[in-house]
Amino acid sequence: MNIKLANFQLRTIKLLLESMEEKTRDIILKSPTGSGKTIILTHFMDEYIKGHAKTVFVWLTPGKGSLEEQSKEKMDKYIHNAQTKLLADVMTSGFEENDSCFINWEKLTKKGNNALKDCERTNFLEYIEKAFNDGLEFKIIIDESHQNFTGKADEIVQYFKTDKIIRCSATPLPDKKAKLIEVSEEDVIAEGLIKKLLVINENFPQTVETDNQTNYLLEKAILKQQDLHSAYLSKNIDVNPLIIVQLPNNSDLLLDTVERFFESKGITYENNSLALWLSGRHENLEDISKNNSEQIAVIIKQAVATGWDCPRASILVKLRENMDETFEIQTIGRIRRMPEAKHYDSDLLDSCYLYTFDSKFTAGVKSSLGKNALEAKTLFLKNEHKSFTLTKEQRTMVTDLRDPRKALRSIGLYLKQEYGLTNNKSENKTKLETKGFIFSDNIIRTTLSGNVSTLNELAETDNLNNISVSEPINTHIHGREYHNRVGRIGLEIGLEYSYMNTILGKLFAEKFEYHDKLLSLTTRQLYAFVINNLDLLRHTVREAMAVVLSQLSLDIQRVSEKEFKLPLSTMFTYDISSKVQTESIKNVYNGYLLSAEPRSSSERKFEKFCENCSAVDWFYKNGDKGDEYLSVVYVDNSNRQKLFYPDYIVSLKGETWIIETKGGFDKTGASEDIDIFSPKKFTELKRYLSKYNLKGGFVRFDKQSEELCICMDNYNEDIHSNDWKILSEVFK
Repeated sequence: MNIKLANFQLRTIKLLLESMEEKTRDIILKSPTGSGKTIILTHFMDEYIKGHAKTVFVWLTPGKGSLEEQSKEKMDKYIHNAQTKLLADVMTSGFEENDSCFINWEKLTKKGNNALKDCERTNFLEYIEKAFNDGLEFKIIIDESHQNFTGKADEIVQYFKTDKIIRCSATPLPDKKAKLIEVSEEDVIAEGLIKKLLVINENFPQTVETDNQTNYLLEKAILKQQDLHSAYLSKNIDVNPLIIVQLPNNSDLLLDTVERFFESKGITYENNSLALWLSGRHENLEDISKNNSEQIAVIIKQAVATGWDCPRASILVKLRENMDETFEIQTIGRIRRMPEAKHYDSDLLDSCYLYTFDSKFTAGVKSSLGKNALEAKTLFLKNEHKSFTLTKEQRTMVTDLRDPRKALRSIGLYLKQEYGLTNNKSENKTKLETKGFIFSDNIIRTTLSGNVSTLNELAETDNLNNISVSEPINTHIHGREYHNRVGRIGLEIGLEYSYMNTILGKLFAEKFEYHDKLLSLTTRQLYAFVINNLDLLRHTVREAMAVVLSQLSLDIQRVSEKEFKLPLSTMFTYDISSKVQTESIKNVYNGYLLSAEPRSSSERKFEKFCENCSAVDWFYKNGDKGDEYLSVVYVDNSNRQKLFYPDYIVSLKGETWIIETKGGFDKTGASEDIDIFSPKKFTELKRYLSKYNLKGGFVRFDKQSEELCICMDNYNEDIHSNDWKILSEVFK
């Protein structure tokens, strides 16, 4: 099965591959529940094995839930011809080159566990020893590493004498010596795999007055479940949202209260709409994970079993109890997955919901999720703005894939533009050499030589000499390494190995036909060029997708246009702990607070500016994704259509302005904008403004002058240029 990896997954695979070449033994992969951790790791293992002979991966999982079998099944499903084994397979045939072995470590360590008898344990160790004798190297992955990893489990790991251990968890234990690779929740949200927000106690009054707290929370949850179900039906999506009710331990009386309440609403075990998951009692759990299953609610006491995925779970009712933080985060993770691994462009469906009076639990959730866990209330549009309209652009290209031909031309143009290359291949080689590219028939490695006075990881290397080690290229011996490097370059822009190999060949190799070739390398020279210049080539292809290329013509004609109106209502999220809870007068929604979250620093500064600027009639904060928001289409240099959602619509003395806020400039004037597509977005925003006779630009904060500045005509990264004006002098 071919699966399209998300951008953050490709980036994480790239970081894992890089970390395998570093000296640090331990690598921690911190990846939120729902981010596709198993998909990331199985593709990483496959990619690493392609480039490294004599490798065996051992994937260790904890106790119950048959997690090792689930992980093996996923690798078999996603990786064609994967060489996977379980413990029973290892005990039959031992370890072999290119194996990926999935083993439950508690079967090897747990007292009274008969998975391995003494004689079998001896055989297991003998198989490890035989693997060493065959020249095999073990690489260890420890899944859910925060759970039950004991001294005995560590003893098992030591048998493998590995130089690399990857520990994976949504809530890993801290280790200062380890290399940390962290998948950000923002990236997972941006790809649509998990819900945008956890909404806490939506529309609760300042003071809740109730005779029965449990019934109050359950009533809120059922109403929200009905809202969600109706919204799914209106979009013809067959998903039945699930409520998870978490009870404290030793709470038989509370269990009875919950069951009685659900029964009063027609939700019972008998009609299969209620499920139960307690340590000694299970009811109606069959097929509960399917998106359209009958169960409306499930009652649990302890943490849901490791590896349990139920993407339709959207609502958590947490009844009062104080619990440890790890358990909180893992439980919250169960309601954050998207049912179909994509957002629905609906605030209602793209959020999950927590109802609780447990303040300690709420504090723990906020501490772990930050701006992704917020209080919320529904705001309504002021009457005077209901007739306001603009035109929004939407993508019409069916595919979201890059065009390899456009990517080839873009990379070639970027190299010409950046390094002054021409059709003179000899001159091009000289120009690239002066920019740091290595040309050799050999593989060049570097090492250090000299004396140090301390033997620790922080030993200073300033006094050491760099030594180059030259190794003759052999296309057979270095074939795996070349394949691995080409794959990693392709990962930068989401192109498969075959496409990236063709692009590199056409630009640089003599045997590939191409009218605009930059170099003419032999096969051996190409292998060495790619291996020796991995980092420079990765930078080149990444930048080539985003820069403005003067000679490149891209197709942006296939764009659909629709009417945009300000949404009549919005789910407004805010930070209830903020000292400033000032209501905005200038915002288009009644009840909009200046403690709105999530907001970047630039957005907060801009909103305060608008609120205090007499020339501003009103402002609207646009969404960052979704059909109901204002969008502008642009394309990257491989002709992949993307949507750009400008941050604000502002009325300035009756004129409509479209504003995008970006990272600012530090006190030296250096840019703090991390978006490499800013120049392209600026160009498309300017096109849009001109087409519809509007005004607007990019706004950034200058730390030197402590002023918001606006760029309206020509995009410029130099804050001192005349292209940047002080916003207060423009908005007056």
